[in-house]
Amino acid sequence: LHMGRTMKEDLTVVVQRIKQLYPPDFNVCGTYAEFYHNYFASQLKKTAESQLEDKDIYLLLSWVHNIYPNDIRKDRVLAEELGKVKLGSLLPSSLVKELEKKYLGSEEAAVKNCLGRCLEMEIQRWKGDQEPEKLDGHFHSELAILAIQNVYGGQKRADDLSAALGEEIAPCLSRELATFLRSYKDAFEEFKEKSKKQKFYKPILMANVNNCQHFRNYTEKNIAEKDDNKASILSTLSDIENSGFDVLLQQLFAELKPIYKKFTENKWDSSDEIMNAIIKTTGKYISDFQSLNDPSYKAIVEKVHVHLVKEYIVRLLKRRVSLKSPVQQQNLAQNISKNAAALEAFCTSNVRHSDFFLLWQGSQASWLNSALPKLAEIIRLQDSGAIKIEVATLATVYPDIRKRHLEAFLHIKANLTRGELKSILNYLADSTASSPPSAPLFSNINVS
Repeated sequence: LHMGRTMKEDLTVVVQRIKQLYPPDFNVCGTYAEFYHNYFASQLKKTAESQLEDKDIYLLLSWVHNIYPNDIRKDRVLAEELGKVKLGSLLPSSLVKELEKKYLGSEEAAVKNCLGRCLEMEIQRWKGDQEPEKLDGHFHSELAILAIQNVYGGQKRADDLSAALGEEIAPCLSRELATFLRSYKDAFEEFKEKSKKQKFYKPILMANVNNCQHFRNYTEKNIAEKDDNKASILSTLSDIENSGFDVLLQQLFAELKPIYKKFTENKWDSSDEIMNAIIKTTGKYISDFQSLNDPSYKAIVEKVHVHLVKEYIVRLLKRRVSLKSPVQQQNLAQNISKNAAALEAFCTSNVRHSDFFLLWQGSQASWLNSALPKLAEIIRLQDSGAIKIEVATLATVYPDIRKRHLEAFLHIKANLTRGELKSILNYLADSTASSPPSAPLFSNINVS
């Protein structure tokens, strides 16, 4: 620092006061600059070849890549004169490469160690069974903030040295983040299995689900698409989220199961009352999910929406109801349509609990809304040609529907001849796309 300051101040005096005392062809500025540079470079080389700590290496590289070329050689007063002199680098390129290699290794190791400490502190917080603090009404954990700060700090330090070092360290740090998140996932799974009796079990789950969105935002914004670690990171985050959602929804889905069974047990009589019971039971649980942050809340609400529609379809495929009369079929179709409308209104509407607080923010999964009405229409129709058209439309919207699903569903229409049934089923096979849908519905339904 002393040598650098001295060089800058002395050369400023040369440019501003001494230069005018010499003839232009003497090149006094260049002469002074070369002597100062050579001395500074020789002293820096001695330092670089001695035993150095990590912070010393970073400081030397800062001089080579940043301070010397930018703060001294490009100084407003000196830039024009020093630009005429070929001063070169403060250190030989081979020595710079050696220092850069040591720096990159130490930076990666430091970030790895910090991430490990962050996770260990988080695990200790879980064991303490304390309710997580809330931030803007959502359960909050410091883990994501601390971990991201560490990774971002490592990246920024490299970027500050040079763009090339920033590019070189980026995949190393994303690899450490991917490894850390896999360890986080393993620890989270262990907590899930071993800590079910803890008082604040679910709040801790929600705080950790909320973490995932912070990690995802950082990953999508800061990690390049070409980086192979990006897909791994996003996949691990989805696994953690879905694992948390499964636990949070477990009790709700268990309570809904016997209610859904009543549809087939009652042969769809009193279906309005049954659907009301489903909506009421689900509504009780939704308010608990408000402590998830907005993206996680929307994701879990969509999972609830998918489950409610899927379970209704499951009951329709149970082969428990077989109706020969068109009137009976039309009555069932009407019941299904009414149930579908009630379910859609509940899942996609915003229900205000008070003037200040939404109990239910509507599901964004509007792609689900046509499933039950289309199935109701197939039951209502009596002309096999019209049924085929409706089946084709259904298969266009839900390309994961398969012949086994349709065959189980058409068991309801007992007045179809074998020939008509076969023709309709073959029509589905011909018109169904083979590529898996981005949002599956029927592929998650097993037919017994």
